[in-house]
Amino acid sequence: MTLSILVLVNQPVSETYYSRPFDAVVMKRILLIALCLVCIVGTASAYGLYLDCPESIQVGLPLKCSIDSDLPAGYTFDLVLYRSQYTSTELSRQPVTIQEDKNTQYRLFETQGLPGGLYKIEMQLKSTGGEESLRSDSVTFKLVKLLDRSGEITITSPQTQTLEEALRIEGTVEKLSNEGVQIEVRGPEGRIFGPQYIGTKTDVRNDAGIFTYKVPVTSPGTYEVSFSDPKGFIGIKKLVVAEPPTPVPTTVPTPVPTTIRPVTTLPTPLPTTTQSPLSPVLVLGALAVAGLFAAAVFRR
Repeated sequence: MTLSILVLVNQPVSETYYSRPFDAVVMKRILLIALCLVCIVGTASAYGLYLDCPESIQVGLPLKCSIDSDLPAGYTFDLVLYRSQYTSTELSRQPVTIQEDKNTQYRLFETQGLPGGLYKIEMQLKSTGGEESLRSDSVTFKLVKLLDRSGEITITSPQTQTLEEALRIEGTVEKLSNEGVQIEVRGPEGRIFGPQYIGTKTDVRNDAGIFTYKVPVTSPGTYEVSFSDPKGFIGIKKLVVAEPPTPVPTTVPTPVPTTIRPVTTLPTPLPTTTQSPLSPVLVLGALAVAGLFAAAVFRR
């Protein structure tokens, strides 16, 4: 009897493991699965928006930027150019609408007349009630540096020229020596010359490149001359061709006929004879005769 009891005691006792409802391992698995689901849902509802612009360009050249996105077709936002200083100043704004084909779109900003410095191109999304979020790798702004080389050009020909002498293009480019300069001329009717390289001579005083060239023009107006060298675009200078003077017609006065009237000569009046008054003696004699005549008649 004792032996049987010992055998029963030495046999291994098997136990069944029941996991607790809030076991830490189970909770971690649940959280991991939930996080994966959130990531999947978030990725499905997020869109990409990518802006690309050159890091730097010369002032006077158009600033060209590209836009790529998988946002829904018809979604519209603004592409804005800012002058980036202590505060950003808006200079230009262009709308961009996503198309069905999702092809790359391009926008151009004119830089002529802008000072050199740092500029910012930014995509401003319009706030809507159901606006989708953007992916974290989206690029919505770019910084661009404008390089102003226009000060390297000095024009020595007259800024305003007559039609007969135009168009004289004369001046210098700093540090150009005899490397030549490329010019292009545009006028009221569009491009009339170039782009074409013209020769330059070295100015021994400062190693500048001296150029002189004449492009015949046929109409007055404002002409823009673009300059480039082996380093790239330099700048634009404007020359004005004045209107030819309008000839003033000479007017010959028409003679007015004059009628000559004959001169009427008035007869010279004869001098009037002044009659002297009757003498008193004659008067008295006449009275005496009249008295005698009356007395004679009375006696009868």
